Amino acid sequence: MTITVDIEIEDEAWTRAEPDTEALVWRAAQAVLDAHEDIEGQGIVILLTDDDSVQALNRDFRQKDYATNVLSFPSPQNPEANPEGQIGDIALAYGVCAREAAEQGKSLAHHLQHLVAHSVLHLLGYDHENDEEAEAMESFEREILAGLDVPDPYAGDEEGR
Repeated sequence: MTITVDIEIEDEAWTRAEPDTEALVWRAAQAVLDAHEDIEGQGIVILLTDDDSVQALNRDFRQKDYATNVLSFPSPQNPEANPEGQIGDIALAYGVCAREAAEQGKSLAHHLQHLVAHSVLHLLGYDHENDEEAEAMESFEREILAGLDVPDPYAGDEEGR
């Protein structure tokens, strides 16, 4: 089944900082989806927005009044509540992501691809609530990102910045 990845760029700061933003996001999301051939669903929406918008989403849906790098909203699995079969939505905050990339000595492109892969995995049911789950999720992220030529985000340093 083909799953649509709909990318909406609400904050142009993303494309000013990284002209290939849309292609980078699509490749990262598609790499995760391609590795999960058994997925049922129609699509994912990825919103590239600003800190204020993500803060509002975080406040309204999670009761946490601050901007965060990325939010994942899995769609209900109940066909009555989700007749289109959407997998879920993702929102990324430009300012938070750009600051994190700079603080961690990573390119924005690599950090963005990591966060997209991470959040798509959340939509597919992966989590990191305990050490075992975190290890499995991080291992899968490393595998996906290596296929995209993105250095291991958990290694502590990044080669080829």
